[in-house]
Amino acid sequence: MPEGHTLHRLARRHGRLFGRAPVRVSSPQGRFEASAALLDGAVLTRADAHGKHLFHRYGRDRVVHVHLGLYGTFDETELPEPGAAPPEPRGQVRMRIVGATHWADLRGPTACELITDAEVRALRARLGPDPLRRDADPDLAWARIGRSASPLATLLMDQKVVAGVGNVYRAELLFRHGIDPQLPGRALPRATWDAMWVDLVALMRDGVRKGRIDTVAPEHDPRRRGEPGRKDRHGGEVYVYRRQGMPCLVCGTPVLTAEHAARNLFWCPTCQPAVGRP
Repeated sequence: MPEGHTLHRLARRHGRLFGRAPVRVSSPQGRFEASAALLDGAVLTRADAHGKHLFHRYGRDRVVHVHLGLYGTFDETELPEPGAAPPEPRGQVRMRIVGATHWADLRGPTACELITDAEVRALRARLGPDPLRRDADPDLAWARIGRSASPLATLLMDQKVVAGVGNVYRAELLFRHGIDPQLPGRALPRATWDAMWVDLVALMRDGVRKGRIDTVAPEHDPRRRGEPGRKDRHGGEVYVYRRQGMPCLVCGTPVLTAEHAARNLFWCPTCQPAVGRP
């Protein structure tokens, strides 16, 4: 599932490609047809995101809410020439947006719906603070974390606690701060949470800029030791995510993995010792 930086990148890109001008909106698949007809020819005034939720705003009470889920994709393509018609859609396209120079096809989302401003506010009220938003308040996340008996591995993936964090950022943030993933939230010092939040903001902003998740400090980068860098679909260098059985980049201990709440958890038992649990 895409993590929060991906949705913020999409919002920025869609704002540049389609914003502040009339766009053609359609639903080749038909499942968004009635709503698309209401928006066709309207001006996309703004695109923004909160956590893993994307919002296309077309004026008062006309907001397209998209959640990509596990399988959703947004593909943008340049038109052969400005104003040209795009080719016929291929596959199941839930929503197509056509601007002056590009078009975008949305396939396989968990949600694609036209909602009101009040519904947007209600949705956002159910989410935790998003580290990539200027209005984010880390105190709101701490209010849940600091009194919870749940492990931090659970809390960081709970979108009601922090919006936008997925499996990669969870694993890497806990490693970078030497924290046992099973440590209960209420056992975490407030000062440590403050440092984690600052780090998370920086990591996710870097992800928005680069379009990939890079978490390894220069002094730990294997490429500086003449070793090949690790490549996966996320495209960046990471400490523990999907590095099970491989030596930790800091201490050399094999990275462990286990299932946690139906997701794979990754950590270094030496760098993240099981201390501080009740």
